[in-house]
Amino acid sequence: MTDLAERRGLDVDVYQPAEDSGLLAEAAVEVVRERAGGEAVSPDRVLEVGTGSGWVAARIRERCGVRAVGSDVNPHAAREARGRGVEAVLGNLLDPFRDDAFDVVCFNPPYLPTDPDNEWDDWMERALSGGESGRELIEPFLADAGRVLAPGGSVVLLVSSLTGYEEVIGLAADAGFSHEVILEESFPFETLSVVRFDRAVE
Repeated sequence: MTDLAERRGLDVDVYQPAEDSGLLAEAAVEVVRERAGGEAVSPDRVLEVGTGSGWVAARIRERCGVRAVGSDVNPHAAREARGRGVEAVLGNLLDPFRDDAFDVVCFNPPYLPTDPDNEWDDWMERALSGGESGRELIEPFLADAGRVLAPGGSVVLLVSSLTGYEEVIGLAADAGFSHEVILEESFPFETLSVVRFDRAVE
């Protein structure tokens, strides 16, 4: 895991943009632009959960001209994101938001399955480790995401094959979401999929 972290260009405290960041940003921009050009209300607010350096949120703001908000549990990340001009709040997942309604909520979650005996206690562990299953943060995120979505809003989630793609899709279905793969790219050690989740139509 250390080699993976080093390969992805991480610094000591804040997750830096890597392949997964680029995929998430590209897919989120596509979803935001689609909503702006369709019958749905033009996107007013976009949220990136676990914003890290704020690079993805800043890309969405710059390319789509929308208000992009970030959240992160890491104070170093929130500070760095603000330095990129992202309105970043400190907090876990969606906890900071109560009466907010976002048109698009995107998330590149910590997803590496981690043996509890091999965990390391620093900010990079929080940025990378998804617990034993790799889904420790994905599950509560999907269960709560509908609460902060505006009507017709979408979730854009990066899913790694290391995490269990079908298991994540099952969690989303349990939360009332339909799904569509927006982008997918394979690497020697994993396949990354960016999936759009919308409220399933009854």
